[in-house]
Amino acid sequence: MWAATANRSSIGHGRRPLMAGAKFLSQLSSRFSVKTNCAEWVGDFLMSATTSAREEYDNNLSTGSSIVFATLGRAQYKFDIFTQTTNHHQNDELQLTDGESVNYNGFFPSSTSFLFNQTLSIEIDSSSSLPPLQVVYVTERNGTCNIYLDGVYYGGDKDTEFGGRRRSVLEIGTRRVQIPLLQSRYINGQISMKDRPSISEDYLVYVSTHENPELPRKSWAAVYSTHLITGETRRLTPNGIADFSPSISPSGIWTAVASSGEKGWDGEIEGLDTGIYVFKTKDGSDRVKVVEHGGWPCWFDEFTIYFHRESDDGWWSIYRAILPQQNVSHAELVIVERVTPPGLHVFTPATSSESKGLIAVATRRSSSTFRHIELFDLTQNEFIELTRPISPEKHHYNPFLSPDGSRVGYHRCQGNVNGAKDNSPLLLENIKNPDTEVSLFRIDGSFPSFSPDGKRIVYVGLPGLYVVNSDGSGKRRILPDNAFSTAWDWKRKGVVYTSVGPVFATEKTQVDIISVNVDEEESGELGLTYAYNKLTTDGQNNAFPSASPDGKWIVFRSGRSGHKNLYIMDAIEGERGGLHQLTKGPWTDTMCNWSPDGEWIAFASDRDNPGGGSFAIYFIHPNGTGLRKVIHSGEGGRTNHPWFSPDSKSLVFTSDFAAVSAEPIANPHHFQPYGDIFIANADGSGIQRLTHNSYEDGTPAWGPIFMKPVDVTELPFSGSTCAFDDCHWLNKAPTYKFLASPKPRCS
Repeated sequence: MWAATANRSSIGHGRRPLMAGAKFLSQLSSRFSVKTNCAEWVGDFLMSATTSAREEYDNNLSTGSSIVFATLGRAQYKFDIFTQTTNHHQNDELQLTDGESVNYNGFFPSSTSFLFNQTLSIEIDSSSSLPPLQVVYVTERNGTCNIYLDGVYYGGDKDTEFGGRRRSVLEIGTRRVQIPLLQSRYINGQISMKDRPSISEDYLVYVSTHENPELPRKSWAAVYSTHLITGETRRLTPNGIADFSPSISPSGIWTAVASSGEKGWDGEIEGLDTGIYVFKTKDGSDRVKVVEHGGWPCWFDEFTIYFHRESDDGWWSIYRAILPQQNVSHAELVIVERVTPPGLHVFTPATSSESKGLIAVATRRSSSTFRHIELFDLTQNEFIELTRPISPEKHHYNPFLSPDGSRVGYHRCQGNVNGAKDNSPLLLENIKNPDTEVSLFRIDGSFPSFSPDGKRIVYVGLPGLYVVNSDGSGKRRILPDNAFSTAWDWKRKGVVYTSVGPVFATEKTQVDIISVNVDEEESGELGLTYAYNKLTTDGQNNAFPSASPDGKWIVFRSGRSGHKNLYIMDAIEGERGGLHQLTKGPWTDTMCNWSPDGEWIAFASDRDNPGGGSFAIYFIHPNGTGLRKVIHSGEGGRTNHPWFSPDSKSLVFTSDFAAVSAEPIANPHHFQPYGDIFIANADGSGIQRLTHNSYEDGTPAWGPIFMKPVDVTELPFSGSTCAFDDCHWLNKAPTYKFLASPKPRCS
């Protein structure tokens, strides 16, 4: 059942501005004086919004609730924009963004652009003898996604030569102008993701997900153009189509995108089945497909586009499309050539109209466990390494070149840098969402669940089971084992249920459900531990326990029949106290959740097409009656991890309703780069999207109290802030008929 509540926004028809345009910049210019920190002005500018938020919080404190969900590895990103010269003999890496949240996918504006000249007119520091480095980029600060312009000033008494501060971070404060280019919180009432910004004259072109196509498994990603003076916004992508990774030609006349066209997304989780389309930047007209298979287009000149694709030999490589000079729309005359050789992965190309002999690329070599930025010499057909000599053990993503070709930018993990406010990851990250009565948080873990009073959260760390207060304090590890899925007992204080064993395993794999009292420690040979009670006895993949509100029973998933179905057992004695099979059939019923009013058990099932990978949400009464399908995203779709609201009237779940929002290859690896968090009424109506991003959100839980909507940093922290898998699915080696053994694709 699909029942979207969000109406199509009029913003796509160019009627309502996203920003104050010239008025905003005029206010900004008049507010600045010599050595004035722009953070002070931004604070004043947002004061009214802050006051309103406090009033809203007070109102929600007694009536609101909270949802906590997981994004595997997201807290470890800590991306910032860095730059260095394309003169690879210098070691002059500089940080451009401020270490606040996650900053990525940058763009160097031209010296002729409207914004460049506006920020030049703002005198920040009279001792600055050189023009600023300016970067436009995507940032996820303040719990939502926006596009910022940073102008970072350097020079003066301390820096007589550019490059004199090798590998150092540019100072912030009085040396930084920072301008949010789009409305920071809502677009016509909609939270949205932004991506791949670029500027042509006084227009900002970018991807946004603020318009709902009102069809399941349809991407919300579309390309928009916002006039930076008036704020007038136009949708360039046709309705019903999704576009990714826009790039503007040197003249500004044409924009190229990666798109699946009318075919749409078909569930791809690795390389997307996109082609390269070209259209007029001014209004999206004269749209034509120029390349059948490719992504991440980048203009070299008015008739040459570089892009990436996975080649027939299994290596991601850069290709060149030469368009007919007589008429770009004559797609049948386009010449496509492979540029980079096999033997390494090369993707996300960047070009500059003034750097004719070089393109910048991201590479993944079999000799490195990290992604790096390199230049490729088109004349000599050879690579020039840039980032590996400087930061060999950090991932580097999505290069972009300055208009004159002298600088290359990219984003990478911050590491221990002066610009970062705090290098520790966030334990709880507050995410803005359309429902003001629900506080939404991403947790640095998986499978969270709330205690009955909402004051504590238990979650798994893969491995390990942890408990923390809902304000982020008092974190403790309860179990060291590999656990997944969690649920609290409604009646016995401190009792938590979880399943111990490998995730994503077969029916016969040893996985058992245990109960553990997180308030009762006992001494043993290994020190203080928490006693647990094993509730299942056969180990046939028993998982996803959920307790009945009267505290008597546990519903769970088991593979003991040869198929994963639902069972109910005694909450204290487990199987020994009684066992009843609730569902039966040659399919998978899993991820069950008992409603707080005791009436229903929600679960995910592939019973429509067993083994086909498609899951829908079903309801069933605890006595086995009333089975019905509630939410499905369509044929081939996935809707998983249902969880009831505290009043049992709504559901939160993860789904591919919104398909993908960006090219997966441009991001760190996610098993399913399409999951977003949704809520709906318990009858399946009123579906509403809560999260917008290009990675996988999942395993949500709904608690009974309204958590204060502020980030919580995990302290103390001794791990790595960049400990994530960059290309899990690239580890598959390509098969060569002429080789005795395949070469590794990712080390």
